[in-house]
Amino acid sequence: MNNVCLVGRLTRDPELRTTQSGISTCRFSIAVDGRPGANGEPHTDFINIVVWRNQAENVAKYCKKGTQVGIVGRITTGSYQTQDGQTRYTTDVVADNVRFLSSKNSGGSDIDSEPDYSMGDQTSQPTDLDSDPFKDFGSEVVLSDDDLPF
Repeated sequence: MNNVCLVGRLTRDPELRTTQSGISTCRFSIAVDGRPGANGEPHTDFINIVVWRNQAENVAKYCKKGTQVGIVGRITTGSYQTQDGQTRYTTDVVADNVRFLSSKNSGGSDIDSEPDYSMGDQTSQPTDLDSDPFKDFGSEVVLSDDDLPF
């Protein structure tokens, strides 16, 4: 059984991309505190996360560096060749579910607190369903269907 459940904070802003077939994917990493070592200092793991489709768009829109999230997913491994011929191995968690727990500014690491995800005054903004919601993200990054883990 391959099932992972993690709680951690984003170590950088998420990166949203789109495949050639129009599927959204988002990559980010989280810092997860582990058990204290022999010296009493907690050990921190930095774990790469990949999320797909609507959840990818939501993570990119609502999360930033420091946001605390809960992740449920599975571990995937892979490898690739560098330009100089070396083989690099990767380990990622493909998230099936991402829960927004709190932002860095909404009370630290207390996951029971009610985070503030308000988006400000939305009544003054037009709602054009035909406009491209990703037009301000810069140049498009195109991924092939071979990049999909399924």
